[in-house]
Amino acid sequence: MVPKQKPLEVWRVKQSLGTRTIGRSILYFRELASTNDVAKELAAEDAKEGTVVLAETQSEGRGRLSRRWISPAGGVWFSVILRPEIELKHAPRLTLVASVAVAKAISKLFSLRAEIKWPNDVLVNGKKVCGILTEVKTRGDVLEFVVVGVGVNADFDVELLPSSLRDSATTLLGELKRHVDREVLLSALLREIEVYYRLFSWGKFDVILGEWRSLAGFLGSGVRVVEEKGILEGTAVDVDEEGALMVKLRDGAVRKVTSGDLTVLRVMKEVSVILRKTYEVEFYNTYALYQVDLE
Repeated sequence: MVPKQKPLEVWRVKQSLGTRTIGRSILYFRELASTNDVAKELAAEDAKEGTVVLAETQSEGRGRLSRRWISPAGGVWFSVILRPEIELKHAPRLTLVASVAVAKAISKLFSLRAEIKWPNDVLVNGKKVCGILTEVKTRGDVLEFVVVGVGVNADFDVELLPSSLRDSATTLLGELKRHVDREVLLSALLREIEVYYRLFSWGKFDVILGEWRSLAGFLGSGVRVVEEKGILEGTAVDVDEEGALMVKLRDGAVRKVTSGDLTVLRVMKEVSVILRKTYEVEFYNTYALYQVDLE
């Protein structure tokens, strides 16, 4: 039995962080409806780039296509505010940036083989351990800000998830068979996000894309993709520079897929890139338990 979770100690995250932008300000909550929603509210009020909204639990966490994301105590649930100076069409690349950062952090910290599943998941031993939700706010065709939400199944038993998810999801506790220091994990995640976000800001997305491909073990496998307009089957051959999945059909044609649910056939490995959606900012009468600023 896993002991009752103690609250995250944000001061410990601060001690080992060492970043210039990401996580310099962390707002910590015991419970939120959604860290992404609060982060969007703060971003609309000119919160600094790199601000992190962190919660012990989420009552209305969501994933891609507004699906419910179960967020029990013991996970690491947070959102980061970004203000990249990029064209709107390039915003989907930030999901790839975050995916690589999370996979690298988990691999380095725990010596686990983390892989990426199109469009927005990180897997360990073929099961989902992390989901990423990237949302943007625009004014016309101008990108105002991006919020990247990250949810890691960290230090809790998979039995806390609904029975329908237990065959496809895992937790770091379950994989490691030992307690996970969430403060150390969060620091590692924020550091890796900063590393790859800086590469992205320096115009080195080709480097990040190369790493993403190396972590996408499903490439070359047979896949089935469920889109809004139907189902297609073929071979996953690549992901393009905007995160679209390239699927070679049986007739030899290559189809570009920007959003859908992926199932890997035969040799199982998967990944995901979110087709960004602009959400109106919703305001919640919610107050942080405390805020840690690193200046």
